[in-house]
Parts: sequence; C-alpha cells; structure tokens
Amino acid sequence: MNVLVNIPNLLTLIRICLVPVMVAVSSQGHANLFLGILIFAFFTDALDGFIARTFGLQTKFGARLDSLADFAVYISIPICAWLLWPDVIRKEMIYVLAVVASIVMPVGIGILKFGSYTSYHTWLTKLAAASMAIASILLFVGGPVWLFRSAAMLCVLAALEEILITLILKEPKSNVRSLWTVLRNHRKHA
Repeated sequence: MNVLVNIPNLLTLIRICLVPVMVAVSSQGHANLFLGILIFAFFTDALDGFIARTFGLQTKFGARLDSLADFAVYISIPICAWLLWPDVIRKEMIYVLAVVASIVMPVGIGILKFGSYTSYHTWLTKLAAASMAIASILLFVGGPVWLFRSAAMLCVLAALEEILITLILKEPKSNVRSLWTVLRNHRKHA
C-alpha cells in the first residue's frame, strides 16, 4: 500500500472534508447534526493515530496531515459555535480567544521559523485536545463552564510547550513527545 494512501491518512482526509460540512450545517442552525459530525471528527482523530501506531503506518506526511486536520477542525469549532450558540460564546469569549490563540500561535511561530507546519503531537497537546473535545461538547449541550475553562487553560499550556519546542529545535521534527524530551536531547548534543 502506498505510504501516502493508507487507512490513517484516509481517516485524516475525511476529517478535513468534514470541516466545510460542519460550517454548512451550523450556518443552517442544525446543532444536533453539528454535534454528531464533531463527535465523529473527534473519533476519527483518535482512530487514525491508534491505527497508525498499532500497524506501523506512521509517516511524516501522515503526522503533518493529521496536524493540518486538527488545525482545521479546531479552528472551525468557534466559528460553528458562534453560529449555533452565540450567547455561550459571548459569555466565554476570553476562554474561546485563549483556545483560538493556542491553536494559531504555535502554528504561526512554526511557519515563521521553519517555513512549514509543525506536527509535534506532544502528550500535553493530546491531553488538551481530548479535554477540549469533551468540554466543548458538554458546554454546547448546557454542561458546566468550569470544565471548558479548565480545558482552555490546558490548551494554553500545551501551546506554550509547542512554542518553546519550536524555539529550541533547529529543524522541524514530527511526533515530539514533550518539551522535556527536546531539552534532554538538546543537552546530549550540546
């Protein structure tokens, strides 16, 4: 099987294709359909990584494609939420902006430094993404705001870690597990 066309990459491409669908259904006011598609997108995000790791299908292309899909999905969520739940977004605007900044800033700094998209997939970023997935869905269905606010702060910490990793690395790398790993390797080669 072609390394570019494998099941994890196809799942990732599906996730990218879901973004305009989520925006379209949100613009039509279909909150439940949006939530169903969003949950499916989160599921494919977990599944593509699991399959890639389990069956040895991890590639640099797949890591970058996954990061691009994550960016597209996560940047579309506030847009869709604004269309569907503007009152909730207004109330939580500071936290929503913190999440948006935590998505955009590491990408922007990576592009400025390396001229390309970074795809670290740190443990903290995975934890932040999982937390935000659960917290945002619960927020949209009337759940507790403290969970969303906590997940937002976790997203900010994950973004800071990715920014520091970018500042330390001399060239882009995929699947960097943590800032600690980068610092340890940096000391070994210094």
